[in-house]
Amino acid sequence: MLPETLDSSTMLQPGQPAPGFDLPDADMNMVSLENFRNRRNVVLYFYPKDDTPGCIHEAIEFSEREDEFGALKAVVVGVSMDDCMSHGAFRDKHGLSVRLLADVEGEVCRRYGVLHDKEVDGRKKPCVVRSTFIIDRKGVLKHALYGVSPRGHAQEVFGLLKGIGKC
Repeated sequence: MLPETLDSSTMLQPGQPAPGFDLPDADMNMVSLENFRNRRNVVLYFYPKDDTPGCIHEAIEFSEREDEFGALKAVVVGVSMDDCMSHGAFRDKHGLSVRLLADVEGEVCRRYGVLHDKEVDGRKKPCVVRSTFIIDRKGVLKHALYGVSPRGHAQEVFGLLKGIGKC
């Protein structure tokens, strides 16, 4: 379910070029969408917060299917506004194998249209809407899924990825 504060005019559509990114992972190594061009399909998923129940479940599901995604020439990458240290602790605590990228300023989140304002303690705060994008090896969005549920999502994404093949 999409929050009312999510701006539908900024939501990406299949067929568009995927916005580029250069973000640090949990080990502070830079990861760029361009690094995967002509080599791998990319499953780019955005999640609200490290070490929260839905985010734990989603990250574990994606990690458990790492070999299956790899067989489809795909890499799975998670993005939140948490920092690298938080990502490292989250990854280590739950034995995650997916790469987690830190978008602390929310710049990439904005480019993908996944931010909405949420009232917290009487103040509006930007929050991430759980969303997933499947990007082919040419850098084109094949699927843009906003407001997804974490349970069973990795299976859903795997099915969509199988549909685009290894091209």
